[in-house]
Amino acid sequence: MTMMAQLQFRNVTLGYDRHPAVHHLSGEIAPGTLLAVVGPNGAGKSTLFRGIVGILRPLAGTIGLGGLHARDIAYLPQTADIDRSFPISVFDFVGTGLWRRNGLFGGIGRHERDRIAEALAAVGLNGFESRAIGTLSGGQMQRMLFARVLLQDARVIVLDEPFNAIDAKTSADLIDLVRRWHTEQRTVVAALHDMDLVRTEFPETLLLARSPVAWGATADVLTADNLRTARRMCEAFDDAAEPCVEEAPPQAA
Repeated sequence: MTMMAQLQFRNVTLGYDRHPAVHHLSGEIAPGTLLAVVGPNGAGKSTLFRGIVGILRPLAGTIGLGGLHARDIAYLPQTADIDRSFPISVFDFVGTGLWRRNGLFGGIGRHERDRIAEALAAVGLNGFESRAIGTLSGGQMQRMLFARVLLQDARVIVLDEPFNAIDAKTSADLIDLVRRWHTEQRTVVAALHDMDLVRTEFPETLLLARSPVAWGATADVLTADNLRTARRMCEAFDDAAEPCVEEAPPQAA
């Protein structure tokens, strides 16, 4: 990989029904970056991730993918976004990770089945292949989602709260996968709430509170002053506000 920016945000505003949830975000993520995105509840982290993966179009500004295609980005949503009542087995759910490369009707041959089995083994779900996803515990569900990401073999991996509400053993196993991706020079962007985990495992951090508060080395970002500022900004944000527009500088006479 070159050291050109892999993701570029140029004065990006994202939101719903013309109401902004993230605004005026500018910055770049280089290939191989391990970046935590943190902020209070309602800070816009999930909205930002939906913009990165193309689910949500910017209201203003642009998100550049540095020549990547949609198939080059793997997305792990929050478990709340998964319909656990859908009648699908663990094996078939993980197999959906092949859709972007093989197509919806690309078929599952022996090679693909072997890859699915390897992904399940890598996350410790041997023997769960035929289980319905609705029968899984929270930790098992998260392992399954990681298996699908593994199968996608993507250059950019976007993880929305991947370690919430799971046991310590599952969390440790999945953090090992994140470390593996980092050593493979994949770009990993993760929304997190555990600041100790961020400080220990993520060299770079974006602190978001609808607008960016700080972005850079984790030790420089996660200061008490920055965290207080983020909390105040989220508390003061008006959900009914219209997208703000930066004024152009005055023209010289």
